[in-house]
Amino acid sequence: MTRRQFVTTIAAASAAVATQPLSAAAPKLPDARGQKIRLGMDNFSVRAFGWKGKELIDYAASLKLDTLFVTDLPALGTLTEDGARELRRIATDKGVEIQLGSWSVCPTSKVFKKDWGTAEEHLATGIRLARAIGSPIFRAVLGTREDRRSPGGIEARIADTVKVLRSQRSLAQDSQVKIAIENHAGDMTATELVGLVEAAGSDVVGVNLDSGNALWTLEDPTASLEILGKYTFATSLRDSAVWETDQGCKVQWTAFGEGGVIDWQQYFRRFGALCPGVAVNIETIGGFQVDFPYLDPSFWEVFPKKPAAEFARFLALAHRGKAVAAFDANDREKQRGELERSVAWLRDVVGLGVRA
Repeated sequence: MTRRQFVTTIAAASAAVATQPLSAAAPKLPDARGQKIRLGMDNFSVRAFGWKGKELIDYAASLKLDTLFVTDLPALGTLTEDGARELRRIATDKGVEIQLGSWSVCPTSKVFKKDWGTAEEHLATGIRLARAIGSPIFRAVLGTREDRRSPGGIEARIADTVKVLRSQRSLAQDSQVKIAIENHAGDMTATELVGLVEAAGSDVVGVNLDSGNALWTLEDPTASLEILGKYTFATSLRDSAVWETDQGCKVQWTAFGEGGVIDWQQYFRRFGALCPGVAVNIETIGGFQVDFPYLDPSFWEVFPKKPAAEFARFLALAHRGKAVAAFDANDREKQRGELERSVAWLRDVVGLGVRA
């Protein structure tokens, strides 16, 4: 296929999908307000403040949130089970459930760190701390989109991660802690993540659903939800803007309701049906833009099996999206502002949250 033919085909597919309502195949569901979906925050949303443990609990409680998702172990402020149990007591007194997570448990990922020993030791530490702090899940990741270019590609990294997950299966079962693997930073598509979950054992291993990261694998987040919903144990969600450029498109994550392309009313109606009991944790990471030059044939080396229909739905988002302004992603007040505006919007417009 020539470049001209490729562009013509993509444009036609984008236009065709853009004319179809995203909810066309979805059954009529009640408004999200009637589903009592818990609302919380991911601590990464306010990472610039450097808050740990009790400070994060106090902040979540001040916003009257139902959950606090601590997604990196140092942010607990303790790595002992006794310390975790004390944080659990404090959080329970304030009406906040802590959910716990950490980073890569793939020993061959480019972002794997030995801070907590081997990948198996890291995962075991996380499961034990999750049990002590009262978290029903422990979130982990494979890596980033750079792992798609590593020897053996993402398939090899998935196989390596599955081995680690299987090694701690008994500990997770005994601890009554589910392991939630995130679709993280463009590492796995939704379909690839389902393959990992099923290979590791879906009774113990599931998904931490990230709506923003779906766009980094050229997926419509609503379509990603349809694939991953039944496997989802936890979430890290945010809104996203995507718009066309001369080379392809750009993506910038945003606060909820601020220039994004996702129909959140429909999204959360489906979420309530597909993910009963799962909390919505806000992870706003705004400010920076990422290019996806899909008009360059070499771009597709990392997505050789991308289904045309899946990409067409992504293109439909880019076709109707509009550019948003970049800003300093490390600015503390901008981080807090994005999170707090998102909390207010999800409560007032969508009707999420139980405590408030």
